Amino acid sequence: MSVSEYVKAAVQALQQVEGIRCQTHPMGTVFETQSMDRVFEATRAAHEAILQLGAKRVVTQLRIDDRRDVDRKMEDKVDAVQ
Repeated sequence: MSVSEYVKAAVQALQQVEGIRCQTHPMGTVFETQSMDRVFEATRAAHEAILQLGAKRVVTQLRIDDRRDVDRKMEDKVDAVQ
């Protein structure tokens, strides 16, 4: 099975978690939500989706950018450099 099939399953799992917005790029997937509980729910869903496809090992990397003084969206960061 191609790695893209695993990525597709993980992204689909993220999209099913209420309150999650995600954006996939060549080196990973970024998602945002207003709730830390949703962060971990979404991470678990993506991780488990890969295991359900039969993967014997999954490594999940999670980086959290939690800024609460300004309301920002992930597109704002891209727009800032363009």
